[in-house]
Amino acid sequence: MSVTAAQGFVAAGTVAGLKSTGAKDLALVQNLGPASAATAVFTSNRCKANPILWSQQVIADGRVSAIVLNSGGANCYTGSQGFQVTHATAEAVADRLGVSAGDVLVCSTGLIGEQLPLDRLLAGVESAAGALDPTGGHDSAEAIMTTDSRPKEAVVTSDDGWTIGGMAKGAGMLAPGLATMLVVLTTDADLPADILDAALRAATRVSFDRLDSDGCMSTNDQVTLLASGASGVSPAIDDFTVALTGLCRDLALQLQADAEGSSHDIAIEVVNAASERDAEVAGRSVARSNLFKAAVFGNDPNWGRVLAAVGTTDAVFDPYAIDVSINGVQVCRAGEPHESRDLVDLTPRAVHVLIDLHAGDTTATILTNDLTHDYVHENSAYAS
Repeated sequence: MSVTAAQGFVAAGTVAGLKSTGAKDLALVQNLGPASAATAVFTSNRCKANPILWSQQVIADGRVSAIVLNSGGANCYTGSQGFQVTHATAEAVADRLGVSAGDVLVCSTGLIGEQLPLDRLLAGVESAAGALDPTGGHDSAEAIMTTDSRPKEAVVTSDDGWTIGGMAKGAGMLAPGLATMLVVLTTDADLPADILDAALRAATRVSFDRLDSDGCMSTNDQVTLLASGASGVSPAIDDFTVALTGLCRDLALQLQADAEGSSHDIAIEVVNAASERDAEVAGRSVARSNLFKAAVFGNDPNWGRVLAAVGTTDAVFDPYAIDVSINGVQVCRAGEPHESRDLVDLTPRAVHVLIDLHAGDTTATILTNDLTHDYVHENSAYAS
């Protein structure tokens, strides 16, 4: 049931007519309380869509009653008209649910530079509001998909009676600053907004922010966490953060597995780095190497491309002390050839690259995918 697994939430997904395919394209999630604490993290792209600008204002007081999301259009670079559409959408949700528009988050995803039809959005809000239900989580997860091939959902239930549920969309432009994703997380734990914020930032730092499919950052990314308090349980922040992090990693892996046209899911694990930042920078450099990603697509364990990518960073390491293993075969030891690359099997979808910098004791893992013909084709025709 994803976002409706936690007590105190209802959701719906409906057809507003924003997609030419006639698929569901508008989702609505309402927090019934008794609490309405919330937090969110947003894209770090300076070019932000109208819904991001609106939602950043709404979330400032840590209180949210509902969130409405549409696919079929990003409402980005659509000027004052686009912002008015966002405002009107929030007002429509507020009027229908009997809440304040200032407590309604708005999210959009799709093509940049196209106006959204307000009449269809408003009709979609009316339809979704009438269909809100505790079992509507899956429909809402379907409604936020764009190029996704399947909805992404996850649930974690604690032993002491509180639950976290979540849904996500995203299949391309996956890079830090949250990737091109919309994520809604709900919990019936009774926690204030500041605790939710600390937990969410800790969780996204090692999950969504470590997903780097193609190095491209979206204008519409938003991860939202809503708390109803309906369980009556106030867990320790450490326990809640661990559970939230696990759920976010689950959703991040689902996003990675559905990356547009990919044929390999690649985990780049950097170990023994001088700092977490160094480990992340080194791993991300490999994840953004088109040469490396093309080699994996061709089942070629070209470890030289790994070293070449790491060498472009300012991470602390001795270039001639690095070890590299691919799918369990140590193809490079201390900057020299070791086991034969012919021993590496890249036919499975899962690929694990282990890079040992021998410079410290810190680790980070970056998730990416290979560069395929299908990825190029899909993104060459996205607007058509």
